[in-house]
Amino acid sequence: MSRPLHILCIIGTRPDALKMAPVVLELRRFPDQVRTTLVATGQHREMLQQVLDVFDLRPDVDLAIMQARQTLAQITCRALEGLDPIFTRERPDIVLVQGDTTTTFVASLAAFYHQVPVGHVEAGLRTDNRYDPFPEEINRRLTTALTTVHFAPTPAAVANLRAEGVPAEAIHLVGNTVIDALLMVATRPYEETDPTLRAALADGRRLALVTAHRRENLGEPLARICAAIQRVVREHPDVQCVFQMHRNPAVREVVTGALAAEPRVRLVEPQEYRAWVNLMKRCTLVLTDSGGIQEEAPALGKPVLVMRETTERPEGIEAGTAELVGTQTAAIAAAAHRLLTDEEAYQRMARAVNPYGDGHAAERICEVLLQKLGDAE
Repeated sequence: MSRPLHILCIIGTRPDALKMAPVVLELRRFPDQVRTTLVATGQHREMLQQVLDVFDLRPDVDLAIMQARQTLAQITCRALEGLDPIFTRERPDIVLVQGDTTTTFVASLAAFYHQVPVGHVEAGLRTDNRYDPFPEEINRRLTTALTTVHFAPTPAAVANLRAEGVPAEAIHLVGNTVIDALLMVATRPYEETDPTLRAALADGRRLALVTAHRRENLGEPLARICAAIQRVVREHPDVQCVFQMHRNPAVREVVTGALAAEPRVRLVEPQEYRAWVNLMKRCTLVLTDSGGIQEEAPALGKPVLVMRETTERPEGIEAGTAELVGTQTAAIAAAAHRLLTDEEAYQRMARAVNPYGDGHAAERICEVLLQKLGDAE
């Protein structure tokens, strides 16, 4: 091989950073074969850096496009304009993108404009509803159309790609890199320093962990979710809730208005990843509309109630690690009540086998890249 392969890894959000970090770390184990450049658009600036700090990573390039209350069109335009000169200057052999964020789609489009191949980590997830989740479902479909090498996390994702006509030789079943990241962090010792969380963990009550932030849940669905959380803690005196609030003002206004005065609900800022993993390890159950948490919590033996109308991760539902409960107050509260009062139902979910990977996805991705691009040389 005449020179090291140049791989551009592009991230924009906290989930991007979390799931790309194991890949970057694995690629950098082979400096004689690979030159890895990490580019951050800064779509979610502060939360993204929190994750990178855990893995001792720093972006080689930071576009810092984050602005308050930015629209999808603004994110798209600023990211595309910022990435264009990066491609001209760096001239990578391949670009790696992750997941389904606006950064993912825009980076893939920029790569296409520069005729650079794209490798898509976490390829093939689908809900078959273009508006749910929004805009992620269309982001990942458009990214698929622009991708050369598809790294699928599960057999179901592989099947989705094949059904859309993606050639079998372009698809690689590797598992989900979020499990790689989770297992790296979960085995490290950690002592909580935040007073609010220390109090929660020392409280003695069972802990329900909550996140809610998706665009399709803003407004009335989020208000119903908050009402359900209120009902759960009021019906179960031995239960407390830690609600991790997203930085989006549209989320914070609803959540604080509904739950700030509730005695056994603790509203906390987005936690750095080590603290979040510690909370998942210590909690009883998780209620969320997050995609990544549907994958993470089952690996720690925690049942997940998915507060969405659809999910692109049906594997967890089918395996029994998660339950899709929607956004109606009564349905959420009833599902939580069942897990909090029926030990058999709880253990059935807690002991179900996590379908999302074994912690070696990044190794498989690196192996494919070195083989494919090495052969091309």
